[in-house]
Amino acid sequence: MTTPKYNVPVEATLEVIGGKWKVVILCLLKEGEKRFSELQRGIPLITKKMLSQQLRELEEDGIISRRVYDDVPPKVEYSLTEEGESLREILQAMCAWGDRRMGNQPDCR
Repeated sequence: MTTPKYNVPVEATLEVIGGKWKVVILCLLKEGEKRFSELQRGIPLITKKMLSQQLRELEEDGIISRRVYDDVPPKVEYSLTEEGESLREILQAMCAWGDRRMGNQPDCR
């Protein structure tokens, strides 16, 4: 008998979007395509190395896509995939919950 990979379904979600920065990255990308530098400005405390790692993991999990343009200097943009778009309601609910916890009026799009 094999041991189930997950004990509760939320573990499957957290395996993909868990961690300190992934949800923040996804919240920025739900507003539209972003370049690496735009994401870094949106998350001032993240290091370039960590941002690169988190983006790579989200891309490997099929949540975001990375588009490389044949420009000089090279231009790369990140966006949500269809699978990533399926997280939109979850992200909006998390944002609204955070706004309420902070005592703010919800400002989630």
